[in-house]
Amino acid sequence: MGHIGTPQFTNDVGAEKIEIGVKEFKCIGAKSPFDHPHVYLDMGQDNEIICPYCSTLYTYNSELSVTETKPANCCVLDESVDA
Repeated sequence: MGHIGTPQFTNDVGAEKIEIGVKEFKCIGAKSPFDHPHVYLDMGQDNEIICPYCSTLYTYNSELSVTETKPANCCVLDESVDA
């Protein structure tokens, strides 16, 4: 099954920086019930952006796929969290 909708990322690991393979996405903070408001972020022409809620620095890495992250496992694959 392919990814449907806007990619969502979480920072359950408490990383200062997460590398991702997309420039438009949602940050949800941590997984429910510890999430913050799900905020849509768009890097535009830049290669990084800071989430205004959890202060995670997201950095674009063109070598990563839509669901890959560094550190690993920061992509939320369950679309049911996108309410």
